[in-house]
Amino acid sequence: MMETWRKKGGSAWERTKRAPGLACRKMWQVGKDDPRRAIHAVKVGLALTLVSMLYLLEPLFEGIGQNAIWAVMTVVVVLEFTAGATLCKGLNRGLGTIMAGSLAFLIEFVAEETGQVGRAIFIGCAVFVIGAAATYLRFLPYVKKNYDYGVVIFLLTFNLITVSSFRVSNVMKIAHERLITIAIGCGICLFMSLLVFPIWSGQDLHNSTVNKLQGLAKSIEEAVTEVREEESDEEDKSCDEDPIYKGYKAVLDSKSIDEALALYASWEPRHSRHCRYPWQQYVKVGAALRRFSYTVVALHGCLQTEIQTPKSCRALFKGPCIRLASEVSGVLMELATSIRNRRHCSPELLADHLHDALQDLNKAVRSQPRLFLGSNCSQASNMLAVAAAQARQEKEREEEEEERRRCCRAPRLTHRH
Repeated sequence: MMETWRKKGGSAWERTKRAPGLACRKMWQVGKDDPRRAIHAVKVGLALTLVSMLYLLEPLFEGIGQNAIWAVMTVVVVLEFTAGATLCKGLNRGLGTIMAGSLAFLIEFVAEETGQVGRAIFIGCAVFVIGAAATYLRFLPYVKKNYDYGVVIFLLTFNLITVSSFRVSNVMKIAHERLITIAIGCGICLFMSLLVFPIWSGQDLHNSTVNKLQGLAKSIEEAVTEVREEESDEEDKSCDEDPIYKGYKAVLDSKSIDEALALYASWEPRHSRHCRYPWQQYVKVGAALRRFSYTVVALHGCLQTEIQTPKSCRALFKGPCIRLASEVSGVLMELATSIRNRRHCSPELLADHLHDALQDLNKAVRSQPRLFLGSNCSQASNMLAVAAAQARQEKEREEEEEERRRCCRAPRLTHRH
């Protein structure tokens, strides 16, 4: 028993000693995969340092006071990885705060004329109506997609100001100072996001579409390689090591990322002559690629299944299938190159060879109608067996003819000698 606990303690101590090194390697790998992450971390640290000056410098603190904490909160919440995301959240926060403050000032102005009891009733009714209406607006698809964060900030600010005004006399002064500090925080976020090594959502969406096209093309190339080899390793590959799985997994998981990048890109200003991307067309291309990737998933499943079609039957369609898959992979790579270089590619040039490959596969399928068209259930269930038997008979016939030719050659050679 003591020996077991000693071994467990030793293994735990070894893991503890290796933990700092593993953490450092992991952090280094994250920055190596995308160096912009390290740049964004530095930008956030610098923004927080700047906004902290409202507390650290005495003249600024005397002018703003304790409400400087709202500027710090704004920087933490609003400053995002890309410029489009920062603009979306910053403008939503600013617009929601201004609208809430204006409406709360109107409610307070009207409530002052109703007396103490009437004022409490009026504020309670206003909070109920405004809260219910704003929450209901969040269910509208357009508001949910573009202004959901702004509506949340509107509800929070409106309730804080309206309810506090019943007990605090100088609430409007507090709201004014809070609005100033939020504006300062948003200004620092926009400065860091747009002017200091900006990261554009539109460019990320553009690169993501190119990578998805290349990933699908590589998946098909790997599938063609496996079909040509017709050999599988004795050791099963894990999904993380399988190149076919890596290619289509990124495409299947891209729906939410594409929609978010397209939304944030629509908020970004024009920063170059190539920045007017057709954002919604990129989303449609991503949807089409996801539908196509299901075919790659089915192909991958056929290659990985334990029950395989006989080799004699697979040989009937191997050549046309390999050619078609190669042409599809080439088309995807050409599309990726044209999108990356922002140039137009001719559909005729892409479709000619692909159409020929489809015709070859169609001819191969029509040459074996009994494989695909059974007159009854029993024929349909024995299609593969029939094709395999036919292929085996043809092979035996060729062997017999070759043996007959050898037998015919043997007497001639004997007669000559």
